[in-house]
Amino acid sequence: MAVMFIGIWVASQYAAHALAYQPQLGEPMLRLGTLRLYEPWAFFSWDWNYNAYAPDIFSRCVFIVIGFTVLGVLAAVGVALWRAKEVEESTTHGSARWADEKDLKRSGLLDGDGVVLGKTEDGRYLTHNGPEHIEVTAPSRSGKGVSSVVTTLINWRGSVIVNDIKGENWMLTARHRSGFGYVLKFNPAFLDSCRYNPMAEVRFGMEEVKDVQNITDMIVDPEGKGKPDHWSKEADAWLTAVFLHILYAEPDKTLPGVARFLDNPERTIDASLHYMLNTKHLGDRVHPVVAIGARALLNKSENERSGVHSTARSFFSLYLDPIVAQAVSESDFSVYDLMRAEHPLSLYLISPPSDKRRLRPLFRLIINQVFTRLTEELNPESNRHRLLAQLDEFPALGKIEQIEEGLGFYAGYGIKVLMYNQSVNQIIKYYGPNNTVMDGAHIHVWYAPNTEETAKKISDALGVKTERQQQTNYAGNRLAPWLGHVMVSNQETSRPLLTPGEVSELPPTDCIIKVAGLPPIRAKKTAYYSDPNFSKHVPPTIQEGQRKGALAEKNHPMNPPADTAVRPYRYGPPTPRNPWAGRVVVAPPAPAPVAAPAPTGNLAITPALPQAAPPVPPLDHIPPEFSHEKADGQDLHQGVPAPIVADAVLENAQGVPEAPTAPDKGPDLGRSLEWNLP
Repeated sequence: MAVMFIGIWVASQYAAHALAYQPQLGEPMLRLGTLRLYEPWAFFSWDWNYNAYAPDIFSRCVFIVIGFTVLGVLAAVGVALWRAKEVEESTTHGSARWADEKDLKRSGLLDGDGVVLGKTEDGRYLTHNGPEHIEVTAPSRSGKGVSSVVTTLINWRGSVIVNDIKGENWMLTARHRSGFGYVLKFNPAFLDSCRYNPMAEVRFGMEEVKDVQNITDMIVDPEGKGKPDHWSKEADAWLTAVFLHILYAEPDKTLPGVARFLDNPERTIDASLHYMLNTKHLGDRVHPVVAIGARALLNKSENERSGVHSTARSFFSLYLDPIVAQAVSESDFSVYDLMRAEHPLSLYLISPPSDKRRLRPLFRLIINQVFTRLTEELNPESNRHRLLAQLDEFPALGKIEQIEEGLGFYAGYGIKVLMYNQSVNQIIKYYGPNNTVMDGAHIHVWYAPNTEETAKKISDALGVKTERQQQTNYAGNRLAPWLGHVMVSNQETSRPLLTPGEVSELPPTDCIIKVAGLPPIRAKKTAYYSDPNFSKHVPPTIQEGQRKGALAEKNHPMNPPADTAVRPYRYGPPTPRNPWAGRVVVAPPAPAPVAAPAPTGNLAITPALPQAAPPVPPLDHIPPEFSHEKADGQDLHQGVPAPIVADAVLENAQGVPEAPTAPDKGPDLGRSLEWNLP
């Protein structure tokens, strides 16, 4: 109304000015020099009396009034809309909302490199290449493989270790990744697998005990449930001694070799313990950790000793399988190759569903070794590549405490973890209700869930918004032609951005991306087969559904050679050197039992007990500053260390008399076994 009133006044002043302020217009309301102000409503009387004398002037005045009237109406509508919007965007009960363009730019997901998360509505890729970790919750058959796993393997340019249960990712992406790096398939259920010997990762010297303990800790905990009983804890300590003895003295330095040592048909467990105590691992001394472990088991009662030994041997039944034994017989790569090789290394860990449960302990051991070894030194200069740990069906590996605890610091070591799970219940099953696995991820990606618990967790994570509700009350006689009173009231209430039901009803083409510190993003999935930017990197026959285990080209170098003795693979890194190769120590023969003198009378002759084992050597044989180069003379990738054998055995073979044996000191087993002190 105010704008309309101003328009009428402007029209009156315009008419007076156009008519040269003639006296017939009447006296002005106010005079300011040459300016004369008339009443606002004077225009109507002038138009009535003088329109015939100056029709053009009064027509323009009418347009002025109409223009201001329209402007006033538009202003009123604008103010009403602004006020309505202000009420609608109230944050009294919550401020949750969907991300807008500004949020997308702040998120850093529009750069195009790294892990593929999805697409925007207008087709732009949402990717993440930062050091932070990512968690994807997607039920079975929801499209996470074709929309995230495969697309990420095509787009990621660093090294990657993939938990590829069915081997599909190998078939779809190995050919592409071989174009810029090494690719290896570790499938211990079949002979066409590359090889990896976890014991070859044990470093000779000061780190050997630590490395062995990391292996035995995983072996005695095959399901990730910890070591709940006495037998498992004692078996862990016993296996530490066995591993070190085998590395120093036995020819078969593999996990199947450990299994055969524990179940040696040629000697009893007591005989094996005495054999370990009589083996001079360190020149003229028994390795102290071996001696402690063997002596501790000998000191136990026969029943307890049998229980500890039975528990230990039960963890090695997997390695009696000759196919698995072949897969862990040697190493075609080293853990360090994942970050230090000349080119990025792609390692596919394949466990067919039929063998998934029995192979789980081996896969847990490999993954634990990778994370443990690569987080010992912060960003060494020898690192060349970042590592993406793409753990599909992550909970199926069982609880790996190293990962749960390490999510807080892996990023600082150049390791990025991408975890996939089907539901919240899967995580709780293995890690408990108060786990920190989900908390360690910076980005969460959610597909439409199948369980109520997961839907509720997603709904809670999206937050609550404030919603305006309008209520209308009518008063008056129901039979009256119109109501006497109508009252409209607005109320603000809280509402989830998406209720659990709405989360469960997400379209199969949609997903939700939540970046820490930013509103959630409603995105589209990126299926590789419907996107030319990805499908062109997948072998054509694989795209057509012919997934029979081989790549598109029959003789493609990615297909492992039929002869498993051919090593290394054409697309694998240089074969690493085993620092324990050639180390064999032969224990001196145990002294023959001496018969006791025959007593007088009719008593039977009783043979004497075997000679007692030598005492446990002190722990101070290890120098405080042990040098791998001084002791071994070789780097892990720069040559094979010289074989270390017992000089006494070689001398005896040449007819040289054996050195005398003292009761508290074994024979000199060779200078090559002496550790060089600094």
